[in-house]
Amino acid sequence: MKIYTTPSETIRVAVESEDTDGPFSTAGVCIRVVVPEESIEELLGAYDPSSSTSPSVGYSRPLSRAILDALKMYIEEGNR
Repeated sequence: MKIYTTPSETIRVAVESEDTDGPFSTAGVCIRVVVPEESIEELLGAYDPSSSTSPSVGYSRPLSRAILDALKMYIEEGNR
C-alpha cells in the first residue's frame, strides 16, 4: 500500500464543516493526501469503522507518517 502527500500544496485554512461528532469550526493546516487507485480496495478492506483498533498498525502507520512528514516539512519551511 502506498500513500502520498503533496507538501508543496500544504496550506493554512479555516474550516466550518460537520463530521460524525457534529458541526465544527477550526483553523488548521490542510494536507493533500493521495491514495493511489490500486491501494484503495486494500486500504478499505482493512478498515472496520466499528472497531477502535482498525485499521491495523501496518495500515495506519504509513498514513500517519505521510501526514506527519508533510506537516513537519511545512513547519520546517518557516510556516507556523
